[in-house]
Amino acid sequence: MKRFLPHIAVALFGVQLILMLVSWVWSAAIPESDVRSMLSSEGLRWFMGRFAEIVSTPLLSCLLLVVIAIGCFLRCGVTRIFWTSRVSYRAHRALWMGGAVLVACVVVMLLLTAVPHAVLLSATGDLFPSPFSASLMPALAFSICASSIVYGVIAGTFQSLRDVYEALLYGIRWAAPVFLFYILINQFYESLLFVFG
Repeated sequence: MKRFLPHIAVALFGVQLILMLVSWVWSAAIPESDVRSMLSSEGLRWFMGRFAEIVSTPLLSCLLLVVIAIGCFLRCGVTRIFWTSRVSYRAHRALWMGGAVLVACVVVMLLLTAVPHAVLLSATGDLFPSPFSASLMPALAFSICASSIVYGVIAGTFQSLRDVYEALLYGIRWAAPVFLFYILINQFYESLLFVFG
């Protein structure tokens, strides 16, 4: 599958170029249609001026946080427990400590949302939409990263600060193609809405 990813990326880029040409020809051939050309002054201003805005959506920040958390979780070594029949005392203790950090994060979120007049509730007292719902993904990613780091340090997987740093970057390196495809697909989708919407 990995060897086809570059071809798919080039195909998506090619489809974007074809859409630009088709919109230009269509709007020139049938000017009374509602199709807008991406190669007109309006289309170029839209494409160049809104590119960063189109790419920087909440979905991108969620993707980034999710892959950081997954990478940290995978690098801390906790998954090895599921594949071995004997768990060392150090790994067992690290599992308990990492779990304690995870429970502490859940308790803090409960205290910020479940008590009367909680600060993360909306003005009407609802959970959705509220500051809680907006911070759910960052809080979840932070909780996974914190418990994974504690596990990795206690289990001996992370020997230095550099190991923790590399674990936090591991998910981004591993999921780099996801970000490229996110940009290509999102830009193509928004271009379709501009041309035909």
